[in-house]
Amino acid sequence: MFRSQSDATTALLARIADALERLAPPQAAAVDTASADAFVWHAAPPRLAPVAQVNRVEMGLLRGIDRVRDQLHENTRRFAKGLPANNALLWGARGMGKSSLVKAVHAQVNSNREIGMEPLKLIEIHREDIESLPALMAILRADRHRFVIFCDDLSFDSDDTSYKSLKAVLEGGIEGRPDNVLFYATSNRRHLMPRDMVDNERATAINPGEAVEEKVSLSDRFGLWLGFHKCSQDEYLDMVFGYAAHLDIACDEDTLRRDALEWATTRGARSGRTAWQFIQDLAGRVGKRIDGGS
Repeated sequence: MFRSQSDATTALLARIADALERLAPPQAAAVDTASADAFVWHAAPPRLAPVAQVNRVEMGLLRGIDRVRDQLHENTRRFAKGLPANNALLWGARGMGKSSLVKAVHAQVNSNREIGMEPLKLIEIHREDIESLPALMAILRADRHRFVIFCDDLSFDSDDTSYKSLKAVLEGGIEGRPDNVLFYATSNRRHLMPRDMVDNERATAINPGEAVEEKVSLSDRFGLWLGFHKCSQDEYLDMVFGYAAHLDIACDEDTLRRDALEWATTRGARSGRTAWQFIQDLAGRVGKRIDGGS
């Protein structure tokens, strides 16, 4: 009788343990961070997926952003050498090379690293996975490599509270950001919040100043602010001519200029993205192939 009750209790406890294991969040799959220089973070299930070939543009092809290019490169170079560096927010006009610059700088720093230095790793995290940043940090904290975590097109809507998780990770959490991790983000918004959200907080709060501070203080967690602004016609044409020369596309200069300006006019914008889209169209028309990594 006693043994029967004991067996039943043991079976019940085993079922409870199995149920708790099913409810527990899955552990992150082990990854060899030396297997690649770039990864994509997936939150569910948590894992780092290596990227064999990063879709990037060479640093020399990024025109019209010389000042911010040099600032981000120097900040990243210092970090790769183990020196103090800042989280960076690249904000401003669409299509002016914010995300392209992050990837180009990563490649440039690795290609020029000193003998004996470990390669710098780039990890892309999607906007919707921001709340899983603490789990990613826990994986990277004990790794021997140095990592730049990159979030493209980061912004938050009015009813989104996940920005508080990002604030805690960047600065202010008990553990703090690991010494071997830096965070880079691109956004069209300087304060990562929609303007009407900030204005609404100011209008409805008992203390408007404190409410607005809560919303805009996220961008203050980035020590380096790099602004990207719409390019001039000369800068746009410089991008077009630079791409054409790099890809060895033979074309009359006056014709190239005229067609490039017409392309920008029909799209209502001049930017690095517009210049690249024009070059892709031109390359297709003249039968010039473009490698995937260009």
